Amino acid sequence: MILARVVGTVVSTHKSEKLTGLKFLLVEKVDPTTMQGKKDYVVAMDAVGAGIGEIIFFVSGSSARQTAVTEGKPADATIIAIVDAVEKDGQYVYQKAAD
Repeated sequence: MILARVVGTVVSTHKSEKLTGLKFLLVEKVDPTTMQGKKDYVVAMDAVGAGIGEIIFFVSGSSARQTAVTEGKPADATIIAIVDAVEKDGQYVYQKAAD
C-alpha cells in the first residue's frame, strides 16, 4: 500500500465500457514522516469514496483489481482506504480529525 493525498479529479467522457461509473482521482504520494507531497502523481480509481485533501492508501498492479468496485476492470491503481491517523516513533504526524 502506498500513502498519498487526493489532490484532484480526472474526468474522462470517452472510455472503455468497463470503466463507466467509476470515479478517477489524482493522488500525490506523501512522505510519511513529514506528510509533505513528493511531486509524484498517480491517477487512481476510487473504491472507497475519497475526497479532495484526504490522506489515503492506494494499491497498484494486480492488487488494484481486488476490490468489489474494480474486480474485472482494467485497473492499475485503486484507492482502498481513507487514513484516520499516521503515527511514527510515538508521535502523530497526521490525524484526520485535526485537519
